[in-house]
Amino acid sequence: MTMSVRVALRYGIFMAISLIAYFLIVRLFDLHENPWLRLLNGVVMVAGISLAIKHYKLIDAEGLSYINGIKIGILTGFTATIIFTIFMAIYMFHIDPEFTQTILEDWLRNYDSGAGVLVFIIFLEGMGSSVVLSLALMQFFKKSYQKQQKK
Repeated sequence: MTMSVRVALRYGIFMAISLIAYFLIVRLFDLHENPWLRLLNGVVMVAGISLAIKHYKLIDAEGLSYINGIKIGILTGFTATIIFTIFMAIYMFHIDPEFTQTILEDWLRNYDSGAGVLVFIIFLEGMGSSVVLSLALMQFFKKSYQKQQKK
């Protein structure tokens, strides 16, 4: 396993644990049905992907190309997303099935959809934000063209 994959997996697992802990804390205060609190999931994603790229840059500054940085960011986000999606599927199907009913109350009446749709939406949101955040964060971590020409 390459160093970049190890860094991405380590930070992806850390991000997933953070997302799960945040959800459980919000659930503890019975605020888990408030969609606005999901915005802090984005903060966790930004922090995790940023720290993963920064960590790899500290280990191998010369090996951090733009493409490598994006790969690390995407793999980090995908790892966290897959783990968090599995957790949410277990939570919604086995621990608190009423949570899904509450979140999708209007949608369920109109489209007869269930928890599977919500799990799929969580998965897509995580994958999409991983790609977008990786591309955006690499703008800060990439080597600038002028610095490369001075060498």
